Amino acid sequence: MSRDPYEVLGVKRDAPAPEIQKAYRKLAKAHHPDLNPGDAAAEEKFKEAASAYDLLSDTEKRRRYDAGEIDASGAERPPQHFYRSYAGADPDASPYSNESAYADFLDDETLASILRGSRRRGPAKGRNLHYRLGVDFLTAVNGGSARVLLPDGAALDVAIPAGAELGQTLRLRGKGEPGLNGGEPGDALVELEIAPHKFFTREGDDIHLILPVSLAEAVLGSEVTVPTTTGAVSMRLPTNANSGTKLRLKGKGVARPDGGRGDEYVTLKIVLPDKSDPELASFVANWAVGKAHDPRADMKP
Repeated sequence: MSRDPYEVLGVKRDAPAPEIQKAYRKLAKAHHPDLNPGDAAAEEKFKEAASAYDLLSDTEKRRRYDAGEIDASGAERPPQHFYRSYAGADPDASPYSNESAYADFLDDETLASILRGSRRRGPAKGRNLHYRLGVDFLTAVNGGSARVLLPDGAALDVAIPAGAELGQTLRLRGKGEPGLNGGEPGDALVELEIAPHKFFTREGDDIHLILPVSLAEAVLGSEVTVPTTTGAVSMRLPTNANSGTKLRLKGKGVARPDGGRGDEYVTLKIVLPDKSDPELASFVANWAVGKAHDPRADMKP
């Protein structure tokens, strides 16, 4: 004799549909025969939960059961002239194959995979696993490797392609959950989170840098050392350079799949000494005498 479906699912008689769905999902995942091979008790519990959910997920059947018109197996009472099997009238059908009863769960990848696998009784691919991986700026630009720590404590080394971008997802085939019934494993999908750099920024394949220079370097022109994503290089400043002057270092940007690289754009920023310099102040004061230089001339209304 079938048990009360509310008791089977562990819910109250006035439980709403979402609560019934949640209870069934939990039991189905715990006791499905594909996940408990050879365990007759687990299979029986799965059948019992499937039958209970089949009845309670159908509004009309649930009403008739609550009214005492049918029993927990779905049979009329009395007389007991109708019995609904788990899969319908076909005596050869799988007891787990009533897909319509599980339609609410088909957006649950794990359960849908289990139910599909049980209908086929053949190999089923394992579920894909999703990870987020923090990558430092220079590794993303130039390529390298980073390590994902898995929930079970194991580590997975991930090859980071040169030019990797924020939000890019890398697929590691066969690194997901194991398959069912001899099916191939799923994949690991790794979404990249790229950390900002302390002075480089990126726009597409180009790198941008604000380079502090002294007043003397800007006025007289000078050879200065400039950091790039692959190491420091020398660059000649033009004479009378100003804050905001932008210079280009060709081929010093982000690596591209075709083997080329973008450029690095260097914006100059004149920085005066932190402490007041009387000699510099005197020089500038004398220089300004009689000069008509007005840096705000274009701002006059």
